Amino acid sequence: MTLDRSWRKSTYSGSTDSGTCVEVSLRQTALVRDSKASGGAVLAFSLSAWRAFVAQAQV
Repeated sequence: MTLDRSWRKSTYSGSTDSGTCVEVSLRQTALVRDSKASGGAVLAFSLSAWRAFVAQAQV
């Protein structure tokens, strides 16, 4: 499910490997995972729910 997707790390994460970051993959759904455990659990959201979350986070 997650192997054929491209993942993006937040630009706020910086370039260090401090391990305090999440990655997101946007297609038909928004998938979110821990960047230091990329093979682990993934949270799935509808794209409309993800957009609403991002809009609220930017306020």
